[in-house]
Amino acid sequence: MGQLVVQEFVSADGFAADANNEFTFYELLDGGTAEFDRSQLKWLETVDTMVLGANTYRMFVEYWPTPASKDEIITPALNGLRRVVFSSRLKSAPWGDMPEATVESGDAVEVIRRLKSETDGDIVVWGSLTLAGTFLAAGEVDQVRLVVMPIAIGAGRGVFPPEQGPNLLDRQSATTYDQGLVELVYGLRARS
Repeated sequence: MGQLVVQEFVSADGFAADANNEFTFYELLDGGTAEFDRSQLKWLETVDTMVLGANTYRMFVEYWPTPASKDEIITPALNGLRRVVFSSRLKSAPWGDMPEATVESGDAVEVIRRLKSETDGDIVVWGSLTLAGTFLAAGEVDQVRLVVMPIAIGAGRGVFPPEQGPNLLDRQSATTYDQGLVELVYGLRARS
């Protein structure tokens, strides 16, 4: 059975999106993140499927399956993943000249439960804060990987849905990387 992992880049003050619900502050990092990228590449060996919401899909498809990503060391691994896009509006989700992503428009929690039962490797949600929040609120997320950037933005949207209430996490690792990145990996405890 697959494990559902939410990986999000967050500001030092805890936001995964700015006050306009955009993720542009990553661009403020000056220089490369080669050390982190190598770690990410190793982790991607355990990942079978990427899950995206429609907006994150649109951002990803403009970059990852294009020549613009050719110098990124994770490009082949990321493009080799099974891709699932959750959307009530999209009818298809092309991925450059590679096989299209599967579009799921049904109940997200039921679909992720099915995907977990069909998958041996990890299933990762990137971006897609509304979708990630749905999975967190339903108790379907097994691990959260927060990549903290040395940037404070003052206001925005967090990873965990505010209506969820407190959730005790088990720290699995904390690793520092180049450019001041810190990856915090947590397991989620079952709620009683």
